[in-house]
Amino acid sequence: MTGRVVEKGTNLPLPGVNVLIKGSKAGTSTDQSGNFSITLNKEQEVLSFSFLGFTSQEVVAKAGSTVNIILGDVTNSLDEVVVVAYGTSKKRDITGAVSQINADQLQNRQVSNITKALQGLAPGIQAVSSSGQPGTSATLRIRGVGSINASAAPLYVVDGNPFSGDLSSINSSDIESVSILKDAASSALYGSRGANGVIIITTKAGKRNDQTEITANFSQGVSKRAVKDYEQVTTDEYFQNYWLAVKNKQKASNPTYTDLQAGQAASEQIITDLGINPYGSKYPLPVGPDGKLVAGATPLWDDNWGDAMEQTAIRTQADLSFSGGNEKSQYFISGGYLNDKGIALGSGYKRYSARVNLTTKAKKWLTAGLNISAANTLQDYPISEDSNTGNVVNYSRLVPSFYPVYERNPDGSYKTDAKGNRVYDFGAYRPSSAIPRSNLAATVDLDKSEILKDNVSARTFLEATIIPELKFKTTYSADFANINNHNYTNPVLGDGAETKGSVSKSNSRTYSWTWNNILTYEKTFNEDHHLNLLAGQEIYKYNYRIISGSRERFVLPGLYEPDAASQLNDFGGSALDYTLLSFLGRAEYDYKKKYLLSASLRTDGSSRFAPATRWGTFWSLGASWKLSEEDFLKDNSWLSTLTLRTSYGAQGNDNIGTYYAYEGLYTIQNNLGENGLVTSRLPTPDLKWETNLNFNLGLDFGILNDRISGTVEYFDRRSRDLLFSRPKAPSTGFGSIDANIGALKNTGIEVQINATPIRTADFRWNISLNATHYKNEITALPQEDIKTTTKIMRKGGSVYDFFLKEWAGVDPETGNPLWYKQDANGNKVTTNIYADAIQYVQDSALPDLTGGISNTFSYKEFELSALFAYSIGGKILDNDYLSLMHNGSSTGRTWSKEILNHWTPENKYTNVPRLTTDNLGWTQASTRFLYSATYARLKNLTLGYSLPKTLASKWGLNNLKLTLTGENLFTFYGHDGMDPEQTVDGTTYYRYPAMRTFSAGLSLTF
Repeated sequence: MTGRVVEKGTNLPLPGVNVLIKGSKAGTSTDQSGNFSITLNKEQEVLSFSFLGFTSQEVVAKAGSTVNIILGDVTNSLDEVVVVAYGTSKKRDITGAVSQINADQLQNRQVSNITKALQGLAPGIQAVSSSGQPGTSATLRIRGVGSINASAAPLYVVDGNPFSGDLSSINSSDIESVSILKDAASSALYGSRGANGVIIITTKAGKRNDQTEITANFSQGVSKRAVKDYEQVTTDEYFQNYWLAVKNKQKASNPTYTDLQAGQAASEQIITDLGINPYGSKYPLPVGPDGKLVAGATPLWDDNWGDAMEQTAIRTQADLSFSGGNEKSQYFISGGYLNDKGIALGSGYKRYSARVNLTTKAKKWLTAGLNISAANTLQDYPISEDSNTGNVVNYSRLVPSFYPVYERNPDGSYKTDAKGNRVYDFGAYRPSSAIPRSNLAATVDLDKSEILKDNVSARTFLEATIIPELKFKTTYSADFANINNHNYTNPVLGDGAETKGSVSKSNSRTYSWTWNNILTYEKTFNEDHHLNLLAGQEIYKYNYRIISGSRERFVLPGLYEPDAASQLNDFGGSALDYTLLSFLGRAEYDYKKKYLLSASLRTDGSSRFAPATRWGTFWSLGASWKLSEEDFLKDNSWLSTLTLRTSYGAQGNDNIGTYYAYEGLYTIQNNLGENGLVTSRLPTPDLKWETNLNFNLGLDFGILNDRISGTVEYFDRRSRDLLFSRPKAPSTGFGSIDANIGALKNTGIEVQINATPIRTADFRWNISLNATHYKNEITALPQEDIKTTTKIMRKGGSVYDFFLKEWAGVDPETGNPLWYKQDANGNKVTTNIYADAIQYVQDSALPDLTGGISNTFSYKEFELSALFAYSIGGKILDNDYLSLMHNGSSTGRTWSKEILNHWTPENKYTNVPRLTTDNLGWTQASTRFLYSATYARLKNLTLGYSLPKTLASKWGLNNLKLTLTGENLFTFYGHDGMDPEQTVDGTTYYRYPAMRTFSAGLSLTF
């Protein structure tokens, strides 16, 4: 067999293209003109042609034949086949706004949940990983925040049908592509659940190559903090500064004291206050009356509680898959193992997963398919997201280093038990601010906080060809999740000792299914007119059940189940159901592939609403015009693609958070042995659908044979009849009632640019960048404004505007903290009384610009890829920092290094008040702790080496690749100690930080 390899669009030969004959040990390459000649081992062979930076191509070749292989440019994203609602389409042939992420962009990501791999890869999507705990999800928002009280999360669709399972159960190695549907034209066919955008996950399938391809991947890595924690003062700094705080208090309490007298009193008091002397008995007063350490005083220990609360975090992942098929049947079978230990003691995530995807052409007119996946996960999830003193992340911010992790002898050596083991120090002597009678490093491994999940998902379909133009497809999908939560506190050490231990356990079961029936009609008339019609029906049902209980007072340690505890505390359980019935249709028409029109209509009936308001009808219209196909541009040598798109439509939202949104609900309570009913929710029979109206205008372009290509889009997304909790007067006994009130809009611009600046026979550089800017604005409210402790919603503002007292600095004469208030004339003046200060509207937590930049450099068999994600603008209120910034009133609590810049008569112009054991209230919420949320993060850096195919084929391999990967390698931000990826609403809450992971991997395909 002979042939020639050329580049798409130029017909230029490509020298040195590697040719691999599947199933054969022979291999060859083209000559400098792109010509090749191959002797086949059989009458018919499957040949795979690939070249650095171009799409590969497979052909079925016969002996004696001649073929021309045309390799397309991988940067030509408009030629990609993307997954859309209920089908697929070429990206250049759609009228809606769709971004696609392929498997190559996901394969090197060291994440346990697919949502964390999407950040920075596509415009229009904001991904915030507020918790680094392995197995947790990122919060995703598509084109802004589309609701206030109802859900603003996108709909997830897996292999064609909505997915209600656990996203962390999906092995990213099984994913073929991820499509993000962002406007009405692309997502309105999903009706009510697509109001906040749709994320379609498509898993891998077998190929028609008559061969079985086996792929094995293994990676091993280690993780640590991506961002160092807040820097704390040393023991010496702590004692000298606490001495000053005590001295200042002594002077204030005893005006007749001289500096020397106040200093002497402070020297004598600090050891009593702190409960410990880390300098030893030789220095009973380690800080002299002058505030300096006495000569020779050196701490006998310096225990880093941050190190004590962390563990060696090993990450291991192994995947094995088999795929193949022929013209009749295709299959993909995989199994995966992941063990992702967390950096915090007692945390980690373990997953076993399996998947079978089958498709067969049972008859000439009938195709059947079955996708089944199962996963068993165990998540060790100690407290890591609240202010509880048992928080494994926050504990090291509560106890300073001069309080030892293990008990010490007077000379500083470790105390040991009869077996020679070190004895944990529970610090009964510590003051209340330093968490006495506790040692989380000792108890976290004795306690349990486990989440055990079993997930099973199935998708099956039958597609019948009635006539060549008309097809009928029926699909049934089901998602099952069984979740067991087990929380145990040991009866021997720590907080559980007083109650002799406690245990709580819950089991929840979720089962949902979707059945849809779709008719499609597709026909081309007179070669120029193409019509595609779709009509169908869909029903979705969801059932959730939970049972829970707790006990305490264990007989013996080491027994974890409720039966081992004697005292029953509580027991409860509930169940709920939700049903959605839908009818849908879509029409698409194009003329000469230049002018495209689309329209869709869907009607949903939701069980959340009363019968009179149950049904909502949603629609979209879309159009696109391929200007580059017009005669006045067609022969342009530099412009290869130019398409104008626009769409408008309406979608609904019923996800208000309760499954009985129109009914009055009651809580049943015990009243002296008699049943009692307490109203928990007022009935709202008039409640109806929240509606999103979406307008999109997009321009796709390609220059120089699409070596530079991209998309620019403008969107205007308006939400009305918001499902909103209207505040009620406290005298009614209810804080709020659900109603359709208020409106908001999100307007913005998205940009995606792909380019290949350098392309030679051996070297290639691809770059892709995306950026999204949007403004969120409330356009209507039922009242002038709605205020919470730190936020305000008002017309013209965003849903996450901060509302805080404004910091005015430190009084240079007194060292007191200052805030702003208004005088009788409405002018801003300062006050040192926090209660008198006025709250003012501040900036929003929402960023001005988000996006990512990815680069891929390829040289022969080497490849280096880097992904940067960034967020510019927005604010974060850092409440975590407050406990480290006390002015001396929290005796024994850790101190930030910033406290060293406190006010003194010699250091008047500072932003840190004077030190004193009085509480000056300066760490209360104000703009003092409102920081910029701007950051950039090197999300992924991967270096790969692929064994030359000619050498790999001699070993019976199609591919052998070695990789070195780093995840979250560098973070650039302005506020040291805080992880900049917090919640979308911009507040911290003692959360698990992001992890930096280094891994080495091996991938084999044969």
